[in-house]
Amino acid sequence: MKTTILSWILRIAVAVILLQTLYFKFTGAEESIHIFTDLGVEPYGRIGTGILELITVILILMSRTILLGALLGSGIMIGAILSHLFVLGIEVENDGGTLFALANITLLSCLTLIFLNRENCQIY
Repeated sequence: MKTTILSWILRIAVAVILLQTLYFKFTGAEESIHIFTDLGVEPYGRIGTGILELITVILILMSRTILLGALLGSGIMIGAILSHLFVLGIEVENDGGTLFALANITLLSCLTLIFLNRENCQIY
């Protein structure tokens, strides 16, 4: 029971964080354009990342695909964290490190979901 509650809290947290950032990616917000321009992948990287994040949310919220969504979310967040560390910096456009912190929270949530759902991984 406790594991189920924790799983749902983590799934909702990941979904809320990713859905909130989708708005900025899909509407072409100035900060989003700045980030992906600095990375050299604007606009395709911004839109592509947004689509992958939307897929992640859908997979994480569906019971049968939590593990797949958490794996995809982990990969995306590792890329985001590495981008912050090596290209963008921790603080982007005076955000106080909020985006970096959200990427870390999302990664830790996804890694915990992978751990909680590891028995659902079947290799044939």
